[in-house]
Amino acid sequence: MTKAEIVTEIAKTTGIDKASVLAVVEGLMTSIKDSLAHGENVYLRGFGSFIVKERKEKTARNISKNMTIIIPAHNIPAFKPAEVFKAEIAKARF
Repeated sequence: MTKAEIVTEIAKTTGIDKASVLAVVEGLMTSIKDSLAHGENVYLRGFGSFIVKERKEKTARNISKNMTIIIPAHNIPAFKPAEVFKAEIAKARF
């Protein structure tokens, strides 16, 4: 499902125009990104958590050049679904 499809679905079920729904969806995504960029996790009860995971520095190999490289420590965004959300997906039949 794309962002456009999500906006259309929400607009259809709520009766709100697509432009307003798009503004809200964009605002939500911007708020989540800004919070994560500042190191703050975002918790949405019953849905899940957007968290920042810290990756340690590690050594890797570039096998085509036969050399060792160091990948510096860095942060990555991650999503951890709520237990209720996981249970709903487990019951779903596709």
